[in-house]
Amino acid sequence: MISTSTSFLSKSFATKITNAKPNASVLHFVLSLSSIPSSSSSSSSSEIPSRLHHKDWLAPKEVLQVFSSLTNPNSIVPALNHYSKRKDYKPNEPLLTLIINNLAEARLFDDVEVVVARIKAERNCNLSDDFFRNVIRVYGNLAGRIKRAIEILFEMPEFYGCWPTAKTFNSVLNLLVSARLFDVVHELFVAAPKLGVVIDACCLNIMIKGLCECRKLEVALQMLDEFPRQGCEPNLLTFTTLMHYLCVHGKVEEAIKLFERMEEEGIEPDTITFNVLIAGLRRQGRVDEGMVLLQRMKLKGCNPNVGSYQEVFNGLLDAERFSEANEVMSRIISMGSSPSIKSFKCLIHGLCEENRMEDIDWALKQMGKQGFVPKMWMWKEILQSLFGGKTSDKCVSYFEQVKAN
Repeated sequence: MISTSTSFLSKSFATKITNAKPNASVLHFVLSLSSIPSSSSSSSSSEIPSRLHHKDWLAPKEVLQVFSSLTNPNSIVPALNHYSKRKDYKPNEPLLTLIINNLAEARLFDDVEVVVARIKAERNCNLSDDFFRNVIRVYGNLAGRIKRAIEILFEMPEFYGCWPTAKTFNSVLNLLVSARLFDVVHELFVAAPKLGVVIDACCLNIMIKGLCECRKLEVALQMLDEFPRQGCEPNLLTFTTLMHYLCVHGKVEEAIKLFERMEEEGIEPDTITFNVLIAGLRRQGRVDEGMVLLQRMKLKGCNPNVGSYQEVFNGLLDAERFSEANEVMSRIISMGSSPSIKSFKCLIHGLCEENRMEDIDWALKQMGKQGFVPKMWMWKEILQSLFGGKTSDKCVSYFEQVKAN
C-alpha cells in the first residue's frame, strides 16, 4: 500500500540533490542491498545459460543474446550474478534495460530492486535519461512503488551522474497527479531547479490538471500567467483541460470565455475541445447551443466524431426531442459506431410516447443489427403505443407475428 505522506520528500529533497558524493554509510547500504537474496535466488545453476560458463570472451551483443534467450524470468538475476564474476563483465544500457523490462513483465519487482541496487553500487556504465525514465515507469506505473520512483529521480544526478530531462521530470509529476498525491506534486514542482530541470509547457499543464483535480480551479486559471514567466506559451491542451474542468463544475460561461480567449491568441480548437463545450452545454440542458457549436465545428473544418454526436443525442433525449434524437442516432450508426443498449431503450421509450411507429420500427431493426434483443417490457410498450394502450386479441396476434419474425 502506498503512503500518501509527504514527509519523506520534505526532509530529503535538498540533501539528495546537494551532496555530490555518497558517504560510506550510503555505499555500504547499497552494497548490502545487492547481496539480499532475490525471489529467484533458488534457481539452480543448471538454469544459467551454458555460454556464460564458457571461458571464451563474450562480446556485448553476445551477452545480450544470452539474456534474450532466457525463458525463465527467475533465472535472470542468477545469470546476471554469474556474468558479473567473469573478466569480460561489462554491463551496458541495452542489457540492463532488457533485464529490467523482462523482470517487470514477470512482475518480479523485488528482483528489479536487486538489479537497480547493483547498478547503483557498481556505477561502471553510462546510462541515459531514457534508461532511468523507463525504470521510473516500472516502479511507478507497473509496481505501484511511487516513493521508489521519486527516489530514483533524485538519485540520478548524485549516484548515476545523469541529470533528468524535463520529459523524465514530467513523467514523475504526472504519476503523482494520477495517484492524487497533490501535496507531493507541489513539493516536487518547486524542487525542479535543484534537479536542473527547466519548467516547460508540459510541466505547467500537468500542474493545471493536478490543481483542477483537487478543485482549485481559480489557482489553476492563475497558472496561465505562469507560462510567460517560464518563457513558454499555453497550448491547446492547456485551454482544453481548463475548459473541461470548468464545464464539469458547471462553469460553462467561464469555459466559453476561455474558448474565445484561446481563439484570440491564435490557438485553433480541435474536436476534443469542441466536445468538451458541447458536453458542458448538454449538462445544463442547452442542447440547441450545443447543436450550433456542432455546426461551427464543421465550418472551421473540424470534423465532429462519434463523441460529438453522442453528446447532442443525449441532450435531445434529455429534452424529450425523440424524433431529432432518432436522426442523430442514424448519423452515429452511419459512422460505424454502436450505440449502447441504454440509448436504444431511452429512444424507443420516447418514440412510443410520441407514437412514431416508423421510427420505432427502424430503431428495433438497428437494435437487432447491433446484437441487442428487446426485453418483454419493451415489446409491451411498443404494442400499447401501436394499439392506443388497449389490450385486444388483435394486439396479441400482432405480438405473435413479431416474435415469429
